[in-house]
Amino acid sequence: MPNVSQSDQCKPSVVIHYCTLCQWQLRSAWMAQELLQTFADELYQVTLRPGTGGVFEIWVDEHLVWERKRDDGFPDPKELKQRVRDVVSPDKSLGHIDRAREGEQN
Repeated sequence: MPNVSQSDQCKPSVVIHYCTLCQWQLRSAWMAQELLQTFADELYQVTLRPGTGGVFEIWVDEHLVWERKRDDGFPDPKELKQRVRDVVSPDKSLGHIDRAREGEQN
């Protein structure tokens, strides 16, 4: 097991809980990769947690940021990154994603 600093352990963790019977593992892995690429310095870890019953949830520590049934489907990467950012690093700019969001609000 690699050495982990105290400061790294204080960073938020993401859990993607997905249904194996629905074959959502690849979708979950893709979303994990997107989050790791965008939030490499802000996250401690991203964990894939297999489940059943049509579950698809994305947690940042104790915050449920996406739930398939509640949010009516799956997130696109843009929406997911915005929701995760709002929990882990609200002041972080997401570049073109934020510029597109500002254009929608005007």
